[in-house]
Amino acid sequence: MNHAIRGLTAALLGMMSVATAPAAGFKMTGSAGVEIRRFLHSPSDPAQHAGYNLSFYAEPEFYHEWNDGRDTFTFKPFVRHDQNDPARSHNDIRELNWLHAGERWEIQIGISKVFWGVTETLHLVDIINQTDLVEAPDGEDKLGQPMIRLSFERDWGTTTLFVLPYFRERTFAGRNGRLRTLPRIDTTQTRYQSGREQRHVDLAIRWSHSVGDWDIGLSHFAGTSRDPRFVAGTDAASQPVLIPVYDQIRQTGLDLQATKGAWLWKLELIHRSGQLKPFNASVTGFEYTFTGIRGSRLDLGVLMEYLYDSRESAPFQNDLMFGARLAFNDVQSTQVLFGLIVDRSDRSQRGLFIEASRRLGDSWKLNLEARFFSNVPATHALYGLRNDDYLQLELVRYF
Repeated sequence: MNHAIRGLTAALLGMMSVATAPAAGFKMTGSAGVEIRRFLHSPSDPAQHAGYNLSFYAEPEFYHEWNDGRDTFTFKPFVRHDQNDPARSHNDIRELNWLHAGERWEIQIGISKVFWGVTETLHLVDIINQTDLVEAPDGEDKLGQPMIRLSFERDWGTTTLFVLPYFRERTFAGRNGRLRTLPRIDTTQTRYQSGREQRHVDLAIRWSHSVGDWDIGLSHFAGTSRDPRFVAGTDAASQPVLIPVYDQIRQTGLDLQATKGAWLWKLELIHRSGQLKPFNASVTGFEYTFTGIRGSRLDLGVLMEYLYDSRESAPFQNDLMFGARLAFNDVQSTQVLFGLIVDRSDRSQRGLFIEASRRLGDSWKLNLEARFFSNVPATHALYGLRNDDYLQLELVRYF
């Protein structure tokens, strides 16, 4: 654990030690699970593992409140152990923060997670937390981010200011891991544009508001890019590797969502400068829900999104996503999501994902995931995943 996180940990635990809250204000919840992945093909690199992969994770959450609920303390550690990839066996502090809520304002200090975005395929505007990419390839899992967050709520919207005093590097699969680039990414040679490296202080601001059926978010970020670019290099054994480079960037983002009856219209749009040439990127689309199909409890949502990026080397430069979300509305909360991503420039290049979940009793949940990569060309950023089709089964216990 680095010095910055240790310092925040000590300070926040000190706050807790002096709090005079009753024991009834303390809660412990969380989850733990076992995950089995079955890769359907031999790896692209002989150094990678083949066949089955087993891993375990635990994510407890400790929550305490006092001062009539106006002050809260949250601690959420995370640990995973992976059978084959030491880089995926990792620990993190997802949250460790104190939150004070005043009259139409609040302040939060510590390690936390913030989510921005409305679309299904990519969350372009979601830039505060770093992606924990060894957890899953969809980028949904995030590392905890040290921050000071100050929010003001007014009739014309909510304004939130962020001071981010420490940068977290993105996690990548190791030499033996699957779902990684070819050549592999060597994080021991990571480079920064800023001379302060991980200690560069980043700043962000976001305004959000709801007007009728519309939810609007406008954000600006200045600091170290969470999304690294890569340059070619060699490791200590003179083998080719990719070296991550974290530039200083400025990013302005807009996210919109409109709820019009059974229609849900979505847009995420960004403009970024400082990472070589300035570029624009967007995800826009809709979801339409058919409720009570043929008099049953089934709901079917039909999705479509268009992904655009002005960079020629971007993984999703000119792609369409077609999807369907099936909700059974049963006691077990069973649901299934299908998605197909097609490159409009080469329609034979496709990606397919399936996500399904079902509760088992009050404390257990079964998750199923499948991902397939078809006809990925050698020039594509995801070429290293061409043999990484997999099925995944996860059993989770909540407590």
